[in-house]
Amino acid sequence: MKKNTWVKALLGLFTVMLVTLLAACGSNNASSGNDGASKSGKTTTITFWHGMNGPYQTAINEIISDFNKSQSKYKVVGTAQGNYTALQQKIMAAAKSKSLPVIAQTTYTTVPDYSKQGFIESLDNYALKGSDKLTDADLKDIYPTFLTSSKYDGQYYSVPFSKSTRILYYNSDLMKKYNIKMPTSWEDIQKDGEKLKSKGVAAIGFDKSIDMELEGLARQAGNSLVAPKTLKANLDSKKTLEATTFLMDMINKGTAKTAGEDIYGDKNFTSGKTLFYVGSSAGVSHMKQGAPKDLNWGTAPLPTYKGKKATEIAGNDIVMFKSATADQKKAAWAFMKYLMSKPVTAKWAEKTGYLPLRKSALEDQSFQDYLKKDPTAKASVDSLDFGFQSTAFVGYSEYRNDLLETVDAMLTKHEAPAKAMGSLQDQTEKIIKENN
Repeated sequence: MKKNTWVKALLGLFTVMLVTLLAACGSNNASSGNDGASKSGKTTTITFWHGMNGPYQTAINEIISDFNKSQSKYKVVGTAQGNYTALQQKIMAAAKSKSLPVIAQTTYTTVPDYSKQGFIESLDNYALKGSDKLTDADLKDIYPTFLTSSKYDGQYYSVPFSKSTRILYYNSDLMKKYNIKMPTSWEDIQKDGEKLKSKGVAAIGFDKSIDMELEGLARQAGNSLVAPKTLKANLDSKKTLEATTFLMDMINKGTAKTAGEDIYGDKNFTSGKTLFYVGSSAGVSHMKQGAPKDLNWGTAPLPTYKGKKATEIAGNDIVMFKSATADQKKAAWAFMKYLMSKPVTAKWAEKTGYLPLRKSALEDQSFQDYLKKDPTAKASVDSLDFGFQSTAFVGYSEYRNDLLETVDAMLTKHEAPAKAMGSLQDQTEKIIKENN
């Protein structure tokens, strides 16, 4: 009887120990804080929301996998959130519901609004301080225009990632058929349009909106739509109206063609409806997949306007959110820095058509060999020296919506440039005044 009592007591003690051990194991695997950072200290997991799809999603998934395999401290879980618009909507909804990821892809122009609302982390403590900071050599190596747009109110709030330029796509077969030379200026394209009009071919094709071309030509004409530092709006200035009228005259005369409901102008281009097409350098990947195999096409930097070169640099940065834990923020910075490293940014550029972030990556012999094998990628890097980015400010998203509506009014409602841009000037001045 005593023996049975002793055995029962021992079994009871073993059961308690087993339950305690299992509970402890469960605790080690349970999530802590945002996105399930491990309490064990072995692996910190972070989520990364992005707007990549198609070949771009394949490329970022591969890079995330490479990062996860390169070390054991951190794990990145990438989650595609649809297109860029859907991604921004989900970020704002998550900010309200306090369910933000650790990091996300976003346009640098959203940073002022995010900063004002107080949910993004300044990166200065990571980028400029500590053992894992960006060195002086790093800061000199990354293209200045990318770093400039990552900075707001004197602090770094984002890191550059998927950057592209506007480039010119050309149809070699049609150029040969109609005896058209490679244009060096927008004025050349305007003249080509008059020659081709009777052939049923537009000289140049645009996406559904021409807002980026409008901003590019305005910059070439001599002013920013919204000036940096002073935030002076120049939407109805003489130079901006000249550029706007130039574009709208070509469209109204039929020498230029917009994509309409197709959104992007590559379909008009690949079907031979336009001789040239202005689009994103990142669109090279889609062009390779969508263009007929027998279509001979190439790319070139945008031509001059008023004798000057300029091309808008678009794309996305990556931001870190304040709601993440300290360990998650360390993991996030490690991944951000990894994305900016020489081999990774070169790989990303080769696989997607986006720009390498570093001069050393562009100058590396392996990347130069890649450009020789794929000359369609050369136009984007050749455009870097005259690339510019829009002026970011609090209220930019509202301003951009107004800009798109203004462009649409000119394209679909045939509103005169002076009237449309005059109204936009008033709206923009109001936005800037209310937010700054």
